[in-house]
Amino acid sequence: MAWMTYISHWFEQDDWYEGLQRANMSQVRQVGLLAAGCQPWNKDVCAANGDRFAYCATLAIYVYQLDHRYNEFKLHSIMSEHKKTITAISWCPHNPDLFASGSTDNLVIIWNVAEQKVIAKLDNTKGMPASLSWCWNEDDAVAFASHRGPLFIWTISGPDSGVIVHKDTHSFLSDISIFRWHTQKRGKVVLGHIDGSLSIFQPGNKNQKHVLRPDSLEGTDEEDPVTALEWDPLSTDYLLVANLHHGIRLVDSESLCCITTFNLPSTAASVQCLAWVPSAPGMFVTGDSQVGVLRIWNVSRTTPVDNIKLKKTGFHCLHVLNSPPRKKFSIQSPTKNHYTSSTSEAVPPPTLTQNQAFSLPPGHAVCCFLDGGVGLYDMGAKKWDFLRDLGHVETIFDCKFKPDDPNLLATASFDGTIKVWDINTLTAVYTSPGNEGVIYSLSWAPGDLNCIAGATSRNGAFIWDIKKGKMVQRFNEHGKNGIFCISWSHKDSKRIATCSGDGYCVIRMIDGKVLHKYKHPAAVFGCDWSQNNKDMIATGCEDKNVRVYYMATSSDQPLKVFSGHTEKVFHVRWSPLREGILCSGSDDGSVRIWDYTQDACINILSGHTAPVRGLMWNTEIPYLLVSGSWDYTIKVWDTREGACLDTVYDHGADVYGLTCHPSRPFTMASCSRDSTVRLWSLTPLITPLQINILADRSWEEIIGNTDGAIEHGTPPLLCGKVSRDIKQEIEKLTGNPRMKKLRWFSECLSPPGGSDNLWNLVAVITGQDDSLLPQNYSKGIMHLKHLVKFRTWDKALSVAPGVSVKYWKKLMQRRADQLIQEDKDDVIPYCIAIGDVKKLVNFFMLRGQLKEALLVAQAACEGNMQTFHVPTPKGSSHSDDIYKEDFNELLQEACKELAEWYFQDGRAVLAACCHLAVDNIEVAMAYLIRGNELELAVSVGTVLGEPAASATHYALELLARKCMMVPTCFPSVGYRNLAADLLLMIPDSELQLVKLCAFYPGCMEEINDLHAKCKLPTVKECMRLAEMTHADGNLFETIKYYLLSQEPEKALPIGIDFIKEYISSSNWTLDTIYPILDLLSYIRTEKLVLHTCTEARNELLILCGYVGALLAIRRQYQSIVPALYEYTSQLLKRRKVSVPLKIEHLSEELDAWRACTQSTNPSSEESSYTPPSDSQRMVYATLLKRLKEEPLRGIAGPDYVTGSNLPSHSDIHISCLTGLKIQGPVFLLEDGKSTISLNDALMWAKVNPFSPLGTGLRLNPF
Repeated sequence: MAWMTYISHWFEQDDWYEGLQRANMSQVRQVGLLAAGCQPWNKDVCAANGDRFAYCATLAIYVYQLDHRYNEFKLHSIMSEHKKTITAISWCPHNPDLFASGSTDNLVIIWNVAEQKVIAKLDNTKGMPASLSWCWNEDDAVAFASHRGPLFIWTISGPDSGVIVHKDTHSFLSDISIFRWHTQKRGKVVLGHIDGSLSIFQPGNKNQKHVLRPDSLEGTDEEDPVTALEWDPLSTDYLLVANLHHGIRLVDSESLCCITTFNLPSTAASVQCLAWVPSAPGMFVTGDSQVGVLRIWNVSRTTPVDNIKLKKTGFHCLHVLNSPPRKKFSIQSPTKNHYTSSTSEAVPPPTLTQNQAFSLPPGHAVCCFLDGGVGLYDMGAKKWDFLRDLGHVETIFDCKFKPDDPNLLATASFDGTIKVWDINTLTAVYTSPGNEGVIYSLSWAPGDLNCIAGATSRNGAFIWDIKKGKMVQRFNEHGKNGIFCISWSHKDSKRIATCSGDGYCVIRMIDGKVLHKYKHPAAVFGCDWSQNNKDMIATGCEDKNVRVYYMATSSDQPLKVFSGHTEKVFHVRWSPLREGILCSGSDDGSVRIWDYTQDACINILSGHTAPVRGLMWNTEIPYLLVSGSWDYTIKVWDTREGACLDTVYDHGADVYGLTCHPSRPFTMASCSRDSTVRLWSLTPLITPLQINILADRSWEEIIGNTDGAIEHGTPPLLCGKVSRDIKQEIEKLTGNPRMKKLRWFSECLSPPGGSDNLWNLVAVITGQDDSLLPQNYSKGIMHLKHLVKFRTWDKALSVAPGVSVKYWKKLMQRRADQLIQEDKDDVIPYCIAIGDVKKLVNFFMLRGQLKEALLVAQAACEGNMQTFHVPTPKGSSHSDDIYKEDFNELLQEACKELAEWYFQDGRAVLAACCHLAVDNIEVAMAYLIRGNELELAVSVGTVLGEPAASATHYALELLARKCMMVPTCFPSVGYRNLAADLLLMIPDSELQLVKLCAFYPGCMEEINDLHAKCKLPTVKECMRLAEMTHADGNLFETIKYYLLSQEPEKALPIGIDFIKEYISSSNWTLDTIYPILDLLSYIRTEKLVLHTCTEARNELLILCGYVGALLAIRRQYQSIVPALYEYTSQLLKRRKVSVPLKIEHLSEELDAWRACTQSTNPSSEESSYTPPSDSQRMVYATLLKRLKEEPLRGIAGPDYVTGSNLPSHSDIHISCLTGLKIQGPVFLLEDGKSTISLNDALMWAKVNPFSPLGTGLRLNPF
């Protein structure tokens, strides 16, 4: 296996323990991503091949890949190596893993998409690669041209690698706008020019320069740029050409004549882009430049077959994919010969009328629009598969949550717009009018004013009313100078401050009246109002100083000037919780913390390697500060010690803006030059606090005052407004407030993304009055019983038949079957009319429309759809109950599919909501645990009570393990007691408490204290009990008491010998040996590493590896089963042991598992599937007999944490388990360089507590 090359050296060593660090992972989790839009300034900015397509923003390329299971395209990766504007991208026609891109800094890059890495770079191209295309018929050559040519051809590898000039393509009279290689004729290429002409070159023929200009332009100097060019895929000579004003022509490149001129419906329409439809010979589509009209054409007709208005804004580019493999049948296309062309293919067969002949072609069009919108349009079904509307296409300089509606996030960009996003749906809901130049900064109006103030590079400042959609005020005090920062006072809503390159910080009223103009010796970049004193404002200046002004005086001099930075100061931020404390970020790469009351710098935070831009204080933990930098990183700081708690590498360029969610203080957003906005959860940084809440600790251990919280070494305490408000509300409640406390804190600490929906469903299940449900409940996943109340079925009722005639039903059924075959939406009213629920649910599920499937199944179960079934024979009864049951089964199936879709998308909370909506409490809990939402699972499980008990107890166990293995904090008394408190919440938890006490590495006195807390005998007494039970022959009790004694190593040989003897027999089962092995695995690390324990340790690791592989099979952890078998085999091969396991036997088991599980789940490539042999079936059957059923319902299946599918820009990490690139969060192993995915780490730790490196250290990915 690939992974062995990474880690085989670990298996050779037995003195491995020294010098290892703890395995760890990033604490800050990425939980959301707003992708950029497609840039509108260059031509070839979208491309596709096979089941992938890509488009580019200004600096990054977004690659989407088809998820075959759900037939939908998902964002797969973001490539961001270019530092200047990308000019073109081109996909390699014969290798779907490669594409090329060029940029304005004379750079061409070749990417491998599958491995997400650069495989070749060409720097200093002679002239800017304004257009670029992969050469057809050349294995690895890319051509590019600057505006006036010539065409350069770069052969990437092989004996002829290097750049050559296409000798004829120069001395043009007009710039090149676009060029295309012929797909069949080797070396044939056409170039389109700005003046409307074409130049055609092919080996062995006379070169044709500047030919085929539209007739109306001949003899004039007018320009009519060629906007699109595509060779006819069925001809060697025909070419489709679009000119911006003249429209579309089909021309013959040999005879240089125009074959067909196509007529647009109006003279105002102009074509921006075109593409052939690969699945429909003779069909092509065009996109208009003024309005987003998609026109569908056939070459045998001069007018469009159909015109579909998709958007108000015009098209920018267009690319047609072959349809995702959706249908069970396919139509054979006729064999093509050299002499056919699209015109011969396009003539309708004589039996069809003209209108029947031109049905809409199947296929998906990637549509990019001038406003940055990007979508995938299903032309056959006439619907969007997805539409990312209004994305930013340039650097995003600032982002801010709306104070009174934190579901809205505003962003300001270099592209001259401010956009407002709904962070639950990650869609744009408002966009400013635009044309403002660069917008550097924004500030929301306080309260519910629904206005945003913006600062621009050349148009002064403005106030935009988002509801009215217009600018309601402008400020021009800085003239044409750029304004770098704008700040609306939240203590006095009439005051707005701006600072500018002219050296002034201006304070004015919102009506424009200037109150103060504070002059600085150089440009002012940042300003911030004090959160405690409405008259105090701080500024950051190019002269390296921070100034504080007090507006209650008439003086224009600063009250304080803070010096210390060695480069210009950019942003400044006052602490929201500590009066007089502010921070500043500088081009010197440092962040300084200033104390206004002491006139001093009280800390310097060093670690960034480039200028610091973004700054954000946490609004609950007074010492927590976050900074973003041009070094592409975000750092989280503990300002008490100046320690960096975590560094996030996921952005692909400079990080500019950071903002804290007003009601979820541990959710933040960041924005960057990579044109993305990302959402993050900081909750893992405050784990002990979360567990204090779960363990129902006193308020003193949850909420504190600022002075106490900032003392060195104090565990995190909440000190902000959100937590104080929760406490006040809870203290007003009568009765047991525990449930409300768990809910409110859970919502405060969780990121957005379904936790509100989850708690609403919990409230419904636990019998809360429906009138108390919030307004937004009906927008989410609702409980089954509320369907009637919140949803109307007018559409269904309007098509219900007035008469019930057998013949009519038969006809309707036949029509429905036909429409399902054609994949048409028209089937829906037919199915509803005949009440064929099953057919409709299956239709939706086949198309991946899982939400619709769930809705229909819910409606049928509720009796809200007239249902169709065969009349039952006379005398039989219960027919309605049977159908009710039938629909219930359908409902469960639809719900399961939708939950799995959410879950595989890294949205475990919404997956849990789907199951709660149909009262599947155990499975909902299992999804939360599999998504590693352990704290949420415990909170929800505690409120749901008995039905969720077994899953709640498992989540508590995993959380206790998390506390037991927190690096550096365990063995601290706090963490030790937290782990014990969690386990004490489980009834009959003696065994779990034994494991905790066995593992705890403190001094004798501390261990005895812990034993007392857990109601276990003293260490000395345990030794006596161990010897006594040993004499009595009670194996389990002997091991238990030895582990709790001062000589726990004595338990190893006793337990291991029993397991070895037991697995030597032929009919052993997993459940007999696992409890003993699990208990042994909790032996203290310092005892396990003793040289005297070497053999026992190695045998323990081998047995844990093998049993881990079996548990992984039982739990369906497909991705780690081979790695666990390989791990066990490597240890057997390299360590001196005597265990009754043979490498050949392990290999035989693994092969049998592979063969038999592949047969239940054949891959999409049917041809490569070989059925398992009889002996493999027998081996697998024996395995299954040993494994038995997984006791916890719903827990089987892979783990997916939140953010598993979110691409990161950071270094590409290769998993040492699979040899594949890691998508989503990464877990770093204890050697400091080996990595595995967090999902694999979680699954591994649940079945084998020891590290994959074979070191005997434990994993703690929880």
